[in-house]
Amino acid sequence: MRRLWMQFKKKDAFRDAPAGRQNADRSMLRLTYLVVAVFAVMIFYEGWFLTVRREDTINNSYNARLDGFAERVVRGKIVAGDGTVLAETLIGEDGGEIRSYPYGSLFAHVVGYSTMGRTGLEDLAHFYLLSSHVNPIDHTLRELMGEKNMGDTVVTTLDPALQQTASDALGDRRGAVVVMEPDTGRVLAMVSKPGFDPNTLADDWNSLISPDNTSGQLLNRAAQGLYPPGSTFKTVILLEYIREHPEDYNNFQFECDGCYEEGDYSIRCYHGNAHGTQDLKEAFANSCNGAFAYLGSRLDAEKLAVTAKQLLFNSDIPVALPYAGSAYVMEEGAGLWEKLQTSIGQGRTQITPLHNALLAAAVANGGTLMKPYFIDHIENVGGDRIRSFQPSVYGSLMTAGEAAVLTEMMTEVVESGTASAVKSGLYTAAAKTGSAEFESGRDTHAWFIGFAPAETPELAVSVIVEEGGSGGAAAAPIARKIFDTYFSR
Repeated sequence: MRRLWMQFKKKDAFRDAPAGRQNADRSMLRLTYLVVAVFAVMIFYEGWFLTVRREDTINNSYNARLDGFAERVVRGKIVAGDGTVLAETLIGEDGGEIRSYPYGSLFAHVVGYSTMGRTGLEDLAHFYLLSSHVNPIDHTLRELMGEKNMGDTVVTTLDPALQQTASDALGDRRGAVVVMEPDTGRVLAMVSKPGFDPNTLADDWNSLISPDNTSGQLLNRAAQGLYPPGSTFKTVILLEYIREHPEDYNNFQFECDGCYEEGDYSIRCYHGNAHGTQDLKEAFANSCNGAFAYLGSRLDAEKLAVTAKQLLFNSDIPVALPYAGSAYVMEEGAGLWEKLQTSIGQGRTQITPLHNALLAAAVANGGTLMKPYFIDHIENVGGDRIRSFQPSVYGSLMTAGEAAVLTEMMTEVVESGTASAVKSGLYTAAAKTGSAEFESGRDTHAWFIGFAPAETPELAVSVIVEEGGSGGAAAAPIARKIFDTYFSR
């Protein structure tokens, strides 16, 4: 009772207190609430940072703490999915560390390097490579003795056999190859030529960056090389035509005599080939420039721009490695010539081999694009798994019905059209080839995009051969070798 009486007296005293005293007490209460709220926000941010942003912040090249990591940890290995070592740190007799790349130039662009800056997976996985999850007792003992702990191992999605096959098939020609699983987004191979040897990078650096060097060995053409898409862009035009003519696209007919003329302009089919009477499937299979110039110039320009945007032109693409953005350019009020050229993948449209691989993968996966990724999991030096990376959906680029129509059309390209070089008894395939003009007086770039098996896709491939001529003759055989390697084991 005495306690209740005292509480009543305090409340009564507060009511009887002067107004100034009450205002001061309320201000103090508000300040207390504010301080508690600030601390709550700080605790929330700290938790969010540790779980979401910690790795990105530590891995930032402007973070001075990175050097501190390297002083305590020996940079870990980068290995292929089968355990093949792609990069490792060797310790010399004098205790010095040398970063070694056993396959030389084969994985140079995708694995990258960690001297003269960082690129590729050496940069993407920098945080993991300089993290060490060894046994806590061993970790402590080594630190007490002033010895470095071994960094974790980054296990990639890369497949050495497919990487070697793609590299050998491309040979000494300039170009790029991307191989990925359409239903997971796992990147199995990424080749860019000409390349460089990361083992001798420091010695070769000045010549590689010299203004007189026009070979561009350091450029990862797969992700950063921009090229006119040529006839591979007809997949975009085809999709838009189907969208604008959902009920009657199968009624399309075109008479090809090898050269389509409209107004003051003419568009020739490759080598002036006359395809005769073509329906839509035949025009696509034969890559008839005249037919696609005709129908492309009659599409709704605004709707076509929307479709291009949906297919990641003029957009960010979900790739962790540095890449160049593909561009679809046809401004409002574009003239007839620009429309005709754009419809066959010329004009100012540009795309990377990686982006083209994503488009093929999305068609193969029923219209859904999976985010491409290069790291499967992280292990400590003892082989214990520390972290795994799982497939994730980027989004739908087209409907399943649209993807099915494109698959049917692309399958015909292999069965009776320009990609017959990938026709095999081991598997079915769907594809589109292209021959992209880029400079007068020089041969065209040769393109191939496709996937196999056509009915249950497991592998999507994008190939470009610079100045290779015909996509069917130069790029498709490279894809054939990759498919053969994959499906024959």
